[in-house]
Amino acid sequence: MDEQASQQQEGSPELFMFLASTVHDMKNSISVLSGTLENLLSAHQSSAAPEYGQMAQMLYQTKRLNDNLIQLLALYKDVGKPGYPFDPAPRSMRELVELVAGQAHMLLQSRGIAFEVDYPQDAIWTLDEDLVIGVLVHAINNAVRYTRDRIRLTIAVDGDYLELRVEDNGVGFPANMLESGASAKAAINFLSNSSGLGLYFSSEVAKMHKHRQRSGSIALENGGALGGGCFVLRLP
Repeated sequence: MDEQASQQQEGSPELFMFLASTVHDMKNSISVLSGTLENLLSAHQSSAAPEYGQMAQMLYQTKRLNDNLIQLLALYKDVGKPGYPFDPAPRSMRELVELVAGQAHMLLQSRGIAFEVDYPQDAIWTLDEDLVIGVLVHAINNAVRYTRDRIRLTIAVDGDYLELRVEDNGVGFPANMLESGASAKAAINFLSNSSGLGLYFSSEVAKMHKHRQRSGSIALENGGALGGGCFVLRLP
């Protein structure tokens, strides 16, 4: 393969930089739109009005887009590779839950979804807070699509691992996704507009967390406390 063909196959660094810049600009614009929708929903006097439901749906879609763009940017910067700003530090589970709940509050309230939490109040665990919050918020946003009216975030220490679960009371994950073991490829479904990006990103974040030959992982299950789908993040 000659040098020109090799460069074409690898892609242009300038093109990648242009795409990353464009994605970043799109993310900022969508963040502004999402914030505006949250303010409008918060100030709206009646949740029964038709426009309230329309704005709630718009907020859900902007949250999905923002999730995807953030994940694309992180993966573009080679999340999990040497040089990525991975910043694990001891974090309070109480503060972690408060941050996650704060990001999800307006969307859940606008959709009439109850949010339940259960976690050890005094627990502290070493993790990258920003990345883990990103994984959990994405899991909650995904559960919004499938739950009937309840989503539950639970955190527990299980032996040498911290287990974080996002559960809903919907119909659960399809059998093919459970059999694939949370593979991003199995999650790709053009009929349901699922790209598998969220699972891939979550898996990479989990694997970045390592301790004494152990590394993190993700899993999909059905059942749990609410009987629906369960997204599980385990960190050593």
